Amino acid sequence: MLRSRLGASFSLSGSTGPLIGLLLLCAFLSFSTESFFSIRNFVNILDQITVLGILAVGMTFVILIGGIDLSVGSVLALCGMVMGFLAKELGWPMEAAILTALIAAGLAGVVSGILIAFFRVPAFIATLAMMSAARGLANMVSDGHQIISFPIWFNLMAVIRYGGVITITVAIMFTVFAISWAYLKFTSGGRSLYAIGGNAEVARLAGIKVKLHTVGVYVFAAVLSGIAGILLGARLDSVQPQAGVSYELDAIAAVVIGGTSLSGGTGSLVGTIIGVLIIGVLRNGLNLLGVSPFMQQVVIGLVIALAVSIEALKKK
Repeated sequence: MLRSRLGASFSLSGSTGPLIGLLLLCAFLSFSTESFFSIRNFVNILDQITVLGILAVGMTFVILIGGIDLSVGSVLALCGMVMGFLAKELGWPMEAAILTALIAAGLAGVVSGILIAFFRVPAFIATLAMMSAARGLANMVSDGHQIISFPIWFNLMAVIRYGGVITITVAIMFTVFAISWAYLKFTSGGRSLYAIGGNAEVARLAGIKVKLHTVGVYVFAAVLSGIAGILLGARLDSVQPQAGVSYELDAIAAVVIGGTSLSGGTGSLVGTIIGVLIIGVLRNGLNLLGVSPFMQQVVIGLVIALAVSIEALKKK
């Protein structure tokens, strides 16, 4: 009995494997670079993963039900451009511009969700179409130009560090993590998502409203993409229609590295958080080591391939 408990405690299943990988990566970078193991660098990593972290939460929900969302980067850009246009070009109060932009992002999720749930369009195709449409709309808002210079308080959300560590943007990321984790862990809705990912037909026969849950998940992912776009705008003090290009791939990578199965039904937000940290730490460490951005893409690709291979081996 004791042996089995110890074996379960140290099993590489779930998020334990990614966590060990993260700790080994941190240990390696601590010895191979002089500035990695410092409070200042860790704070920088938190700043750098804020947008990816929020996108990855929404992607986790989507992948848990056996779906995929290729539109999150484009919806991020669309939300930012709508906010910028309303605030700068039309003179709306920033709060109203933000709320309207999030509604626009949510509508994009509604369209994707309806296509997938009610018209049975494959998630890959539906979100690929939305990726193109949202990017086109983002460019149409300002004729392809960026919008700069927002109210000071907006930019300060990503600048002022409370307690010398946490900015409002990072605090928002932690809040999104906490609420989403609690939803998956403690609510019937969260358990329903796992059931849908395991077998949608069985979940339907069990009384779960699969179609409504599916639409809700895509709306949630789109709204989180909008929030990420707003936080990116606060950090850069500008929005541009080309923002978020390939961010969907980074979000999927973080989820997969964190141990969530692409076939749906298994995974956790804890694993996703670890996956986000692995990508953030890896990029930060490679920058400190002077590795070129092109080689960084190769390394991250190899890490993703390794994570997927490990998942496939565990299923055998």
